[in-house]
Amino acid sequence: MKISAALAILQDLRFAIQAAFVPTVVAVLKSPLLIIQPHEISRIFMSHVWKLFGNGVDENGRPVKEQLIRANSHGVVLDIGAGHGHTVLYLDPIAVTKYVALEPNALMHSEIRTLAATKGFTEEAGNLAILPYGAEHVSLIVSALGGPNTVDTMISILTLCSIPDPERTLDALVRNVLKPGGIFVFYEHVLSHRDDVAWWQRFWTPVWKHAFDGCRLDRPTHVWVAKMDAWKEASVWSKDGEEEEHLFWHRVGRFVKK
Repeated sequence: MKISAALAILQDLRFAIQAAFVPTVVAVLKSPLLIIQPHEISRIFMSHVWKLFGNGVDENGRPVKEQLIRANSHGVVLDIGAGHGHTVLYLDPIAVTKYVALEPNALMHSEIRTLAATKGFTEEAGNLAILPYGAEHVSLIVSALGGPNTVDTMISILTLCSIPDPERTLDALVRNVLKPGGIFVFYEHVLSHRDDVAWWQRFWTPVWKHAFDGCRLDRPTHVWVAKMDAWKEASVWSKDGEEEEHLFWHRVGRFVKK
C-alpha cells in the first residue's frame, strides 16, 4: 500500500480538529461536568465535524444511494444512525409512509427535522419520528415503534462502524424490528480484504474511534450481515470505481428477511 494512501487520513483528522476543537472546548467550559462524560464530549465534537463533512460524504455516496435506497424503500423506513438525515433525500414520499430516524446524538436532531421537511416528512404530519436511542437499545426502539416487527425497510448508511456489539445488535434489530419479508440495505466502509490496507485500518482505528464517536475502520460488517441466518435473499457488492488502496473501503448490501 502506498504510504500516501495510508497517511491520507491525517488530512481528514486535521480538518475535523480545525472545525470542531474550539466549539467543543467552549461547550466543556460552559458545562465543566462534561469532563467526566467523555462520550458526550465525543458527540459534541462529532456534531461539529458532521456540519463540515456531512454533505460531502453524502455526495460521495450519492450514485450508490440513488439506486440502493430509492429502489428498495417502502412503508415504514428505519434509518439507523441517521446523522443529519441525508437518507431522506433518496426516499419516495409516495412509497414511504413514515421515516423513522434513529439518532442517539440529540445535537443532530434539528438538522434531521430541517432536511426531512424538504421532502414532506414532518412530525406534525405524522410521517416523521426521531428516536434518540442507539441501535443497541432494541427494546426502546420496539416500544417507540408501537410493537415488534413493524418496519418495512431498514437502512444503515455508514453507521454499523460505530454501534456497540454490532453482531448482537444487528441480530436483535432484524429479529425484533424488521417485518418478515422486510428489506435491509446498507452502504458501509468495512475492513479491506487486502492485508496491507487492513493493517493500516487497524492501526488508525484507536485514534479514529475516539475522535469520531466510536467509528471504527476495521469491522468486516458485510461478512457479519451476510452470515446471519435471517435472509431469504442476500447480495453484497462493491462500490463502482473505488480504489482498493483506500482506508475507507465500501461494500453495499441488500437483504430480504425470511
